[in-house]
Amino acid sequence: MSRNRKPNFVQLACDAKPALRERNAQCDAARVVPEETIEELRDAGFFRMLQPTRWGGYECNPIEFFDAAIEVASACPSTAWVLGVVAVHNWQLALFPEQAQKDVWESEGGIDTLTASSYMPVGEVTRADGGYRLSGKWGFSSGSDHCQWTFLGAYAPKEEGKPPDMFTLLVPRSDYELVDDWFVSGLKGTGSKSVVVDDAFVPEHRVHRMSDAYRLQSPGNEVNTSPLYRVPFGQLFTRTVATPAIGMLQGALEAYVNLNKNREGRADGKKASDDPFNLETCARAKLAMREVRALMRNDWNEMMAKAESGERIEVEDRVAYRANAGAATDRMVKAVDDLFMASGGSAIFLNQDIQRFFQDIHGARAHHANNPLKTQRNYGGLLMGEPTTDFFL
Repeated sequence: MSRNRKPNFVQLACDAKPALRERNAQCDAARVVPEETIEELRDAGFFRMLQPTRWGGYECNPIEFFDAAIEVASACPSTAWVLGVVAVHNWQLALFPEQAQKDVWESEGGIDTLTASSYMPVGEVTRADGGYRLSGKWGFSSGSDHCQWTFLGAYAPKEEGKPPDMFTLLVPRSDYELVDDWFVSGLKGTGSKSVVVDDAFVPEHRVHRMSDAYRLQSPGNEVNTSPLYRVPFGQLFTRTVATPAIGMLQGALEAYVNLNKNREGRADGKKASDDPFNLETCARAKLAMREVRALMRNDWNEMMAKAESGERIEVEDRVAYRANAGAATDRMVKAVDDLFMASGGSAIFLNQDIQRFFQDIHGARAHHANNPLKTQRNYGGLLMGEPTTDFFL
């Protein structure tokens, strides 16, 4: 198979699920996705799904990317999380100036080089000749052990007469250290360690401005002209961290059925599958999953259609899309909570899959982008005539 002959990634994800399930305990115990899993995902081309074809990628429709992530998440949420955030970085790298793309994809790892991130704008940035000096400490860098570069967030130095802006700065592994502080209750295997940079030089071409991303006028658009690279950064990234929750609910529902279909009550001997409450809980979970998946797919199809036609994606639509994505994980969490609470005392044992999904989906809900309160307040404010306050649109 040639580098650019696109596989059926959803089928590959389904085929990988037995091996991913077998490594769940190893993944959680090590607090990092096993290297064996990363190599299999890399060899199959998953990380290049959104990468430009001119750099050996597949430029997949993100719907296929999301569908593959859902299947992976139904087997191993931590693996799906790392796959999503690391793969989407190859999409963002395509928006950087061409020299930055060469720096990464012509490096030792070639087109399979992986990039981590922490977008929180906590970095200290000062101007320097030809670029910037960067220092700081960033948390939550998922999959960072497997990556040779990282994206780091910071507010741009203030410029008189210009509105505030945010930077994503591209930094090589030689210029940062990882701090092993990932001791958590959910998404344990993502290895989302902290990153420390001490006065590193970042050349101008390794900086991506969020204002450019918002206007869909990034430097990389000059060479990567596919409609895929004319969709808003904030919309793609936030769906990357929201979509795995659909797979987590799918996995939790499968675990619930396996746990309860033959279970009998100790007091009355009745089968759990004869209890109307259990049946209703199953149905509500499945319906919630179908509804959210359909809504997310519809929103994305609208955005892609506009990108392909060159039509402007209006601010109100962007805010509504973000509100839908922000609420998706919350709805999935509530459905998993119902399944967990209906599973009886046996569900709390660590060898039960449903407790893993319960812990992991709450870890996903904790991500800033998956907080529905902020996105809904922003949408409500816009409807009331207030300006939007969200950078990630």
